[in-house]
Amino acid sequence: MKHYFTRIEESMKKYWKSPILTNYKGNSFTFEDIARHVEKFHIVFDKIGVNKGDKIALCGHNCAEWGMAFLGATTYEAVCVPLLNDFPPESVQTLTNHAEARILFTDSSVWEKIDKDKMPLLEAAISLDDFSILWAKEGNLKMAKDSVDGAFDSKFPNGLKPEDINYPVLNFDEISVINYTSGTTSAPKGVMVTNRSLSSNIEFGEKHIPHRPGDTLVSMLPLAHMFGLVFEFLYQISAGSHVFFLGKIPSPKVLLQAFQDVKPYMLITVPLVIEKIFKSSVFPVVKKPSIRRLMKIPFLNNIIKTQVRRSILTAFGGKMRVLVAGGAAINQEVEWWMRYVKLPYTIGYGMTECGPLIAYQDPDKFVQGSCGVIIDRMAVRIDSEDPQHIVGEIQVQGDNVMRGYYKNEEATKATFTEDGWLRTGDLGLLDRNGDIFIKGRSKNMILTSNGQNVYPEEIEDKLNNQPYIVESVVLERDKQIIALVFPDQDRISQEQLDSNGVAKIMEENRVNINLLLPQYSRISKIEMMDNEFEKTPKRSIKRYLYK
Repeated sequence: MKHYFTRIEESMKKYWKSPILTNYKGNSFTFEDIARHVEKFHIVFDKIGVNKGDKIALCGHNCAEWGMAFLGATTYEAVCVPLLNDFPPESVQTLTNHAEARILFTDSSVWEKIDKDKMPLLEAAISLDDFSILWAKEGNLKMAKDSVDGAFDSKFPNGLKPEDINYPVLNFDEISVINYTSGTTSAPKGVMVTNRSLSSNIEFGEKHIPHRPGDTLVSMLPLAHMFGLVFEFLYQISAGSHVFFLGKIPSPKVLLQAFQDVKPYMLITVPLVIEKIFKSSVFPVVKKPSIRRLMKIPFLNNIIKTQVRRSILTAFGGKMRVLVAGGAAINQEVEWWMRYVKLPYTIGYGMTECGPLIAYQDPDKFVQGSCGVIIDRMAVRIDSEDPQHIVGEIQVQGDNVMRGYYKNEEATKATFTEDGWLRTGDLGLLDRNGDIFIKGRSKNMILTSNGQNVYPEEIEDKLNNQPYIVESVVLERDKQIIALVFPDQDRISQEQLDSNGVAKIMEENRVNINLLLPQYSRISKIEMMDNEFEKTPKRSIKRYLYK
């Protein structure tokens, strides 16, 4: 297995003058530019006494500068601590302290809200806007920065050349990243991700999701999240593909325009984005009675399917070869239509603790309803006496698995079995071909009074297909199963429905859903939410807020 530094180094030398990181509608950087910034970071770190293993935090919007700061820290063998820039200031302060970070790279807008006095271990803050000094406890950083150009010229008197690049690779089992999770059920924990994990993930991507120089990608997922960091940044630049960063979460209009401008070869997204596209643009067309009748005629059916597929791919820029969804289960009806119109899609499965991939399958081999098969250099088992038929916890081990949680031995011990397998917390089945089928989270499962297991996610999937329902959370209350739903406010407004009309529709939904459910899992009540459910960066609902 190649170290991911080796891949990036080889890519740099081969495509030295090629643009590789671009801020959408903004500045662009070649590999040469990136390498120069990285070397200058190394010089400054050395002058101010940063040591191997020291922590450097990153908290800012997605941008090329974020990527260069990350590479500057990790290739120096410091440990990078990515933090979501939409974390509350108190969380940024707490996590920076917990990680014992010496330096914080951040946006000026983020820094303005932070109380530096509550981060006593921090020595300096550097702007991700232009790498200027936002604050420094002592004057040595300013002196190092003022003299960095002269030191760079002395180190490379003939200018920086491709052959000068030489990143450390004898550190597979050293920690590269501490990534603080923002899960749906508990407080954040610092996941210690090694160079081996990152290298293994990237090697899998190179082998199974091939890309090439000239390919482009729109980076939308937060770089502070492992899926965004690895599969919308590191994996791309390791083969010379060009990454365009959107920065802040874009509006649908801006996102669609970016697809047209960039024409990405791949789209990585969460199911919610795909589901919204289908519910707003595809279903209103294909569910018309006239279209349904035409789809029963074989020749016309093929034409309609081709047109739907073409319109979706065109909306994504026209060059998309693979659409990867992950982070949550995809709606069954939406997935059925994706398969029906032959979209090149697949469902990935992963978690921060595996940096991030656990399972994946090529679109042409993907089994509907699954989340793929276990990836290279990993093993999977189901904690069940009959993994094909009886649901059990999904457990994994292999090169992708984390070292543990930073400064949290209790949580680390609880996450691993006695024989060393990582407990994912997900419940699932494993068929004879190795396909993994997720049924839900173990913490979400409801055990009824008569001993039956109820998986809320399976009921929610059916609920979310009902009229006027955008999303839902199913839970147990007073020994009854109830559903919290966020209604389609736009449709309600357009049709001028009053509260009584909406309540009547929801009761009809409840009755219809219960006809599809066994007696023990039927919904006794639907409660409507005024606002959309709060989400994690992966767009998973923060279920613990609604217990």
